[in-house]
Order: sequence, then structure tokens, then C-alpha cells
Amino acid sequence: MRALIFAGGSGRRLWPISRQASPKQFEPIIGEESTLQMAISRVLPTYGADSIYVATNSNYLEMVQDQLPQIDPTHLIGEPTRRDLGPAVGLAMAHVAQENEDEPVAILWSDNVIENVGSFLHLMSTAESLVLETDAELVYLGETPRFANENLGWIRISDQLGTHDGEPYFRFESLTYRPSLEKCRAMFESGDYVWNTGFFVTRPRFIRSLYRQYMPEMWEQLSEIEASIGTDNYETVLNDVYPKMESISFDDAILAHMEPGQALVLHSDMGWSDPGTLYALKETVAPDPEINATKGLVIDASCRDSLIYNYEPEKLVMTIGLDGVIVVNTEDALLVAHKDSIPQLKEEVNKLEGTELEKYS
Repeated sequence: MRALIFAGGSGRRLWPISRQASPKQFEPIIGEESTLQMAISRVLPTYGADSIYVATNSNYLEMVQDQLPQIDPTHLIGEPTRRDLGPAVGLAMAHVAQENEDEPVAILWSDNVIENVGSFLHLMSTAESLVLETDAELVYLGETPRFANENLGWIRISDQLGTHDGEPYFRFESLTYRPSLEKCRAMFESGDYVWNTGFFVTRPRFIRSLYRQYMPEMWEQLSEIEASIGTDNYETVLNDVYPKMESISFDDAILAHMEPGQALVLHSDMGWSDPGTLYALKETVAPDPEINATKGLVIDASCRDSLIYNYEPEKLVMTIGLDGVIVVNTEDALLVAHKDSIPQLKEEVNKLEGTELEKYS
């Protein structure tokens, strides 16, 4: 099985840790490695460097090569501009299909955290077997929910259809993206839903058939690019065609059209989390609301449920009496925000574009 890891996001919800020039997946937000390096480390021993592909924005290709010298540069797929994940997944699948269109591929993300790597790898192996041995065209890898989290997507499951290698697998029913907290509580209590990690295993041939059927214009554009892969004309064609593609999410372009009978769901306690916002990062590092998440030279006196990150080694950051507050100090920017205001952060950072402050974005 191949592992296709996406690492092209800008990560503005983690500003100022994550910047346009160096998004969150390239930063050591947890521990000493970047989350991209952590993602590679999880799959490298089992699948080998030759089976790993990384899709990213062309502006980040050099950064990816610096962080992942073990990955063949021909397995790095650069998107010339941001057109959301509909075009990005289609482009990556075109490259992976050059090697083998029927061999399973795992779609993974570079900005997630997994504590129980053994459980994750067991789900990966089971999903590969289910794709090869059953009628399932796609197998979702979900996280057994720990609480009613309204910041994530949820997968509805129904009947347990069987067990493979000790892992029960379930019928896929539907996807729900960031439901209200009230709905989350009902979904959590029902036991019929799992967290959507975004991980899944499928075959390139199946995904490409959905592009052909449901996104015919994009399929023609992808086919034009694919015909140039491996030729001297590839970059010219890519830079001409890719920016013209519709900007659409992969869920809306492809997954929304899948029939329930085409997919299965596995789930377990992988210790998975998506530190996609600064407060989500706090919850990942320090889940207990009585505990703070700190980094660098920090004194957090009488504080609780806060994140205080200091990236200036010669500066002391002291906080007193904070409750649910985010403080991030970097060399050129300082953020102070209450956790409830974090959803506004991306909008405010976007406002910097086209102004004299754009260099800080």
C-alpha cells in the first residue's frame, strides 16, 4: 500500500505560530519534530520511503525536501496554486496512478497528532485488507469519540458487518461536518457516530472514476495534466491548467456522491487529535482544563486552561490569573486572545493581505 500525505495548508488558525511562509505542518508545535515529520515517522518503518508520497503547495517543496530527505523528490507533488482539496486530491491521484491504479493507497494528513501509533497502523493494515478482500471501495479510519467535539467532522455508522484481524468494521452511513454542540452531544450519546479523522484507504481507480462521473470538467483538466506527467512539458501544462480548476473541497466534489454501500468504517482509540486551532492545540497538549500548555521561558502563575507559548529564548513571558486565554509570543508578533474568540483569528489574519502588514501573515 502507498501512503499519500497532504501537507499544503496555510494553517492560519494557528497564527502566529503558523505563517504563510512556514505553515503549521512544518513547525514543531508539539515536541521537537514538525507534525509533517511525525506523520512520516509513523508510516516509514512499515511501508518504506518508496511507498510514501507528499502533496503540497509548490512554494513549500523545498521545505518538504529539507525536512524529509529520505523521500524521493519524484514522490513530491507540487500544486502551483491553492484550489482546495478537490483539485489537489485529483492531481495527487493522477501521480500515484502512474505506478499502479489498483494498488491501495492511504490518504493521510500532515497536521494531525496520534498517540497510539500501534492502533493506527493496525487500522491501516485492516483497511488495506478490506479494500483488497471485500466489495468495499473505500474504508474510513475513524477515532472512537472521547467527548462531544463540535470542532470536528463526524461519521455515522450503522450495522457491524464483520470482524477482520480482531477489528470490527461497520457500514458507512453519512458524514457531518462540525455540527452544533447540541447535535454533537446527541451524536456522542447515541453511539452511532465516530470522529472523522479524514484518513481513508481506497484505490486510485475508484476515486478517479468518481471524478470522471461527478466532476467531468475537472476530470478533463486532470487528464490533460496527467498526459504530461514525466515529460519536459509537465510544469508548463500544470501551471496553465491547474489554476483554472474549480476551487472545491474534496468532500463536496467526491465523497458527497458516494453511496453508503461503497464504504466501510473502522474506528479505535488511536489517541488522534487535530490541533487545527490554538485552543485545540492546548487541548491536545494539556487536555485537563486545570492544566496549562506552555512552551519556552514562561511563568504561568494562578492560570488555568490556557496556552502560553514563547518563542523568544531571551525573553521571559509571565502570565498571572488567566483563565482560558491564548498567549503566543514570537520574534515579530504577539497574540493574546480568549479561547472563545479563536474562531475569529483566521478572519483577522486574512485582513492583513494587501496591506502594509501582509508580511506578518
